[in-house]
Amino acid sequence: MQTLAQTLKQQATSDSLTQLIFTLAETSKAISKAVRHGALAGLLGATEQENVQGETQKKLDIITNDMLKGALKGDNSVHGLASEEEDDVVAVNQGGEYLVCFDPLDGSSNIDINSLVGTIFSVLPAVEGELTEQSFLQSGRNQVAAGYVLYGPSTMLALTTGHGVQLYTLHPETDEFLLTDANMSIPKDTAEFAINMSNQRFWEAPMQTYIADLLLGKIGPREKAFNMRWIAAMVGDVHRVLSRGGIFTYPTDNKNPLKPYKLRLMYEANPMALLVEQAGGKASTGYENILDIDPQEIHQRVAVILGSANEVDTCLSYHDIDYSEEPSL
Repeated sequence: MQTLAQTLKQQATSDSLTQLIFTLAETSKAISKAVRHGALAGLLGATEQENVQGETQKKLDIITNDMLKGALKGDNSVHGLASEEEDDVVAVNQGGEYLVCFDPLDGSSNIDINSLVGTIFSVLPAVEGELTEQSFLQSGRNQVAAGYVLYGPSTMLALTTGHGVQLYTLHPETDEFLLTDANMSIPKDTAEFAINMSNQRFWEAPMQTYIADLLLGKIGPREKAFNMRWIAAMVGDVHRVLSRGGIFTYPTDNKNPLKPYKLRLMYEANPMALLVEQAGGKASTGYENILDIDPQEIHQRVAVILGSANEVDTCLSYHDIDYSEEPSL
C-alpha cells in the first residue's frame, strides 16, 4: 500500500503543501489517541465555557483545538488559522503560504456515548498584506486542499488536493497513514438519506415535501424505498456518503429565526463540498452551489444539501416549485 507521502509525491503536490498536510495528519494521530483514552484520562464531559457560536464546549473541543493550533503555529507554511473554537482569526507565520480553517472535533456531543467524531479542515492560499478576517473570506473554489479525519473503529483520513479524493487508514502498529482507496467515487443514484427528522416541523416547504415523498417509499411519487441514517456528526454522515452514496442535508429551518442554518461555511460546508464534488457528487444550499458562495464572515452558517448527484438534483427540483400559493381544491 502507498503511504500518504508517496501519494502526494505522485500527485506532484508542492513541498509546502505536503508539509502542511503532514502537520495536520500528525496532529490527527495525537487527537486519535486522546479520543481513545476518553474517560480513562478524564476527557469526557462539558466545560462551563461557550464558543463563539454560543455552544457549550466539551473538554475535548478545547484540547483538540489547542493541539491543532499549537501544531499549525509551528509550521512555517501557515500564515493564519481560523477555528470553530476561536472567536477571531489567529495570525501564525508572516511568510506562510496558506490559511487553515478547521473544526477540531466535529460531532463532539457524541464523545460521551463513544460514537463517531472527526476533524474537518480547509486550506486556502494566503493573500498579501496584514492578516485579517477578510483574508479568509474566499470562495470555496479557492481551496487548495480539504479533508477530514474520522475517529472510529479505524482512524481514517479523506483528502483532496484537487486530484480526486483519496482515503487513508492509520495503521495501528506502524502509526502511518496508508492509502486504502485511491479514488473515492459517489454513486449518482441512492436509496439512503441523512437528516435530523426532529426538526421536520421547522423546515421550509420544499424540504418538507421532498422528505415526505422519500418516506412514502414505493407507494409515493418516487416509487422507491429509502432508508434513513443519522449519526449526528457531519463528518460521519459525509463519510458514509463518500463510501457508498446517499444524500446528507442540514437544511434551512425556522426553529430559531436568528440562526436559520446549522453548519459553518468556512470549516464545515466548504471542505465537505469540495470532497463531494471531487468524488463526483454535488453540494448546494438548495439555491446555490456551496463552493460559489462569497463568504461574509468567518463563522458564517449555511444550509447544506450534498451527496449523490442525481438525488441532489431531485431535491433541488423541489426548491424550484412555488409553494407560496394554496393548492386549488
